[in-house]
Amino acid sequence: MSQLTPVQIVAELDRYIVGQQRAKRAVAIALRNRWRRQNLPPELRDEVAPKNIIMIGPTGVGKTEIARRLAKLSQAPFLKVEASKYTEVGYVGRDVESMIRDLTELAVNMVKAEMAAGVRDRAEALAEDRLLDLLLPRRQGEPFVSGTLEEVSPEASRDATREKLRAQLRDGKLDERVIELDTQSQAGPILEVFTGQGMEEVGINLKDMLSNLMPGRTRRRRVKVREARRLLAQEEAQKLVDVDEAVSQAIQRVENSGIIFLDELDKVAGREGTHGPDVSREGVQRDLLPIVEGTTVTSKYGMVRTDHILFIAAGAFHVSKPSDLIPELQGRFPIRVELEPLGKEEFVRILTEPRSALVKQYTALMETEGIELLFTPDAIRRIADFATLVNERTENIGARRLHTVMEKLLDEISFEGPDLHDKKVTIDDAYVNRMLAEIVKNEDLSRYIL
Repeated sequence: MSQLTPVQIVAELDRYIVGQQRAKRAVAIALRNRWRRQNLPPELRDEVAPKNIIMIGPTGVGKTEIARRLAKLSQAPFLKVEASKYTEVGYVGRDVESMIRDLTELAVNMVKAEMAAGVRDRAEALAEDRLLDLLLPRRQGEPFVSGTLEEVSPEASRDATREKLRAQLRDGKLDERVIELDTQSQAGPILEVFTGQGMEEVGINLKDMLSNLMPGRTRRRRVKVREARRLLAQEEAQKLVDVDEAVSQAIQRVENSGIIFLDELDKVAGREGTHGPDVSREGVQRDLLPIVEGTTVTSKYGMVRTDHILFIAAGAFHVSKPSDLIPELQGRFPIRVELEPLGKEEFVRILTEPRSALVKQYTALMETEGIELLFTPDAIRRIADFATLVNERTENIGARRLHTVMEKLLDEISFEGPDLHDKKVTIDDAYVNRMLAEIVKNEDLSRYIL
């Protein structure tokens, strides 16, 4: 689990996300509290429940991006789901417990990957030996010839040839040679036909039972030595990984440091004075309640407790309000953070400051064509002006509007780039006006184009 301090977590988030300091502080404290809890005495550790968070704000202000970056910092199992894709038990749709199964699956894969990385050197050595066996097969019943000192036994000669091949293999001289390799073909697609997509609701063990009845087939393939080496190393690493230990560690990580980002929570909030579909919305909330409060979910890897999983919910809450959620669920999200809408100044910063700023992205993309893009400060402010104006006149989609505006702005260069003779292009105030001014003036057109 991450041992970054809250200040360090916020500083790291600042490298990618502009503004929203209150939301960053809230998630930083929540993430640090996971580490603090792990250092408590055992008798107190189980009593400390995670302080779940609701992030409230319109689309495009950074809710999802904060969660996405937090996932990388947390070094913990992390799952992003949309509340709207779940339905009340008895309706067609996914059961809310499937999010815990998905999180567990992610954790198991994460731990297996870490374990595989730990045995990589040994796996590569075993793969190398198997590859040499394929390049220089052993001859059955080969006689051992003894003689004078000048004579060399076939076995010794074979060993010398093997070592020579090993040296060539390590130098990459055999990478392009084609060999025949036996690989295991999984029966996954066939199982999907039998089990379907929502198998966890019918019986989570049926897929495993069918996989035992229909084991993978061995298929002979012709591959280059370079590819064969990679495939064999993966196969050997899987053999060296202790699956039971990986599952045990994964479940422990999910239970103690798992994070679920529950987006679009406002879509399942009831609305005052309405009937009909809200019954299902309230049903989803009631199904979510035990998961968030703490329950035991059955997965194909075993029982998983949800008491200490951190839930970060988000929603625009334009029509509904957090108070429209059922009271029990409200009580499980004690921290509420409102994200601020973005304006022109924030757009200017978003275009230039973050490590993955849009201007840096497009400049790097055009460099692949040998084109040098130069954005003047006036041009960047003008782009921010247009994005703000379109957001005000049409639907406010926050920073996502910048992607649309930038695509339209660079449409000519992106299309004609490979054929341009002048590979140095300056994007200034006049260029931005030429590409965007007419579209923005025509409000009907801007609704569709921008």
